Amino acid sequence: MMSEITNINAEVISVYPNKVKIAVDDEFIQSAAETLKIGSYIRVSDDDDIALIAMIDNFLIEVPENGEAKRKYIIEANPLGVVKDEKFQRGGDTIAIPPKKVEPAKESEILSIYSQSTKEIEKFVFSSLSSNPKIRVPVNGNNFFNKHVAVVGSTGSGKSHTVTKIIQRAVEEKDGDFSLNNSHIIIFDIHSEYKSAFPDANNLGISDLTLPYWLLTSEELEELFIDTEANDHNQRNVFKEAVINDRINQFTGADSYKSKIHYDSPLLFDINEVLNFAKNKNTEMIDGAKAGTKKQGTLNGKLTNFVSRLENKLNDKRLEFLLGENSKTITFEETIKQLLGHSAGSKSNVTILDLSGVPFEVLSITVSLISRMIFEYGYYYKRIRTKKDPNEKINNDTPFLLVYEEAHKYVPKSDLVKFRASKNSIERIAKEGRKYGVTLLLASQRPSELSETIFSQCNNFIAMRLTNPIDQNYVKKLLPDTLGSLTEKLPSLQAGESLLIGESVVLPSIVKIDKCELPPSSNDIPYWELWKREWKEANIDEIKTEWYL
Repeated sequence: MMSEITNINAEVISVYPNKVKIAVDDEFIQSAAETLKIGSYIRVSDDDDIALIAMIDNFLIEVPENGEAKRKYIIEANPLGVVKDEKFQRGGDTIAIPPKKVEPAKESEILSIYSQSTKEIEKFVFSSLSSNPKIRVPVNGNNFFNKHVAVVGSTGSGKSHTVTKIIQRAVEEKDGDFSLNNSHIIIFDIHSEYKSAFPDANNLGISDLTLPYWLLTSEELEELFIDTEANDHNQRNVFKEAVINDRINQFTGADSYKSKIHYDSPLLFDINEVLNFAKNKNTEMIDGAKAGTKKQGTLNGKLTNFVSRLENKLNDKRLEFLLGENSKTITFEETIKQLLGHSAGSKSNVTILDLSGVPFEVLSITVSLISRMIFEYGYYYKRIRTKKDPNEKINNDTPFLLVYEEAHKYVPKSDLVKFRASKNSIERIAKEGRKYGVTLLLASQRPSELSETIFSQCNNFIAMRLTNPIDQNYVKKLLPDTLGSLTEKLPSLQAGESLLIGESVVLPSIVKIDKCELPPSSNDIPYWELWKREWKEANIDEIKTEWYL
């Protein structure tokens, strides 16, 4: 708790545009050391009682060189703004030089800084000041959600709880008396953590989810069905020809459009017909030079690996959600409603895409397809709105937040082909999504492994404890230099504490995230407690059934 310490013998010895140096005595060290720490606030005032509020950056001890026994203690602090007439203003140019008095900032002043930081209608609160839990730290909800957000932290830092709390607060805020607000949040849940935190959510695992493979781009289709490492042009040409032919055969619209159908047309084709086409090419016999004779076609026997790969994919029960019979019959409208939580009779603010059962080799493609559909939904919705009203200022009146848990798993800093699909889709959202009402919340325990293109587009950061030096340096590189040693606290933050910074918050702040009433199921397994209990028999038959089927 912050106490009102006064009568501290402190003297401002230098003032820079981005730093104030203050010499303090032993009395300060004894009386205020427990109260004022790195990240705490001090006030530097002049005769007119205009107070410069500064955040402590670091402490120094100057050892005299002339043999004097007395050491000099120095505080270095970053100027944040001034309090004048009980109102806080960013910048510190109006304070008189030299300032006369230094003391810990008053609780009332700090409270006024945060309480006046944004309009009441725009306030969004999910944390308190770490040094004083009585002081709530609001962010500007518009600037927080209409800009991309990064939540980073090592395992056990409270990252998943933070993401959960933000979403829980977002869906419970209401400007009126109604059951569901207008929030639309889609969580890509890679470890099946969030169902317990959102019991009323639209929860889609691979047994509930149906995605139409025929909406994949040509690049994604080839990544899924063709051995890209083999670089086999025969496979590509046969696959492309089969897809286009069957799209045309399946099409029931106007003939004038049929001639325009191409490889990437978002139209149904039957993947089993593609397989039959490949099989026929692989066994094709054509007329020989002599009448009545036959010879092998040009591709006879050259597509064996391709046919085998297609058959394996179509027979893989794990891919039923993407390649099964339901994927051929589901409509575009049904797919969108399913993802947006608009299913009849079960509308929901939160859609949880439980990706824990998705095989790793199709994870990138799955994420890419869903992300691209949401982005293009926003894109076409904007076009419709501007057609109806060219003066429309709000591009999307049902904006979306896409939450990527363990984001480095599908948008890593890697050029490998298996990540290309999801990187392309999410990087496009990072660059253009805000214009169409689609923004990102990226959560990662390894920010240094995350695509720089995407991470650098984030305007709001919640940086929790990071123990890996590479991750620490990566985050520091993307944060403003004026934060100074505040970023040095990243490895020592307690669970649930974070450095909150960005366009949505008035000051860079070390905050304590509110606890979740319904937490995610991301708790560590209590190994030692479990190991000390009596031996448990494994139900191998039940596991086998789940594994195989």
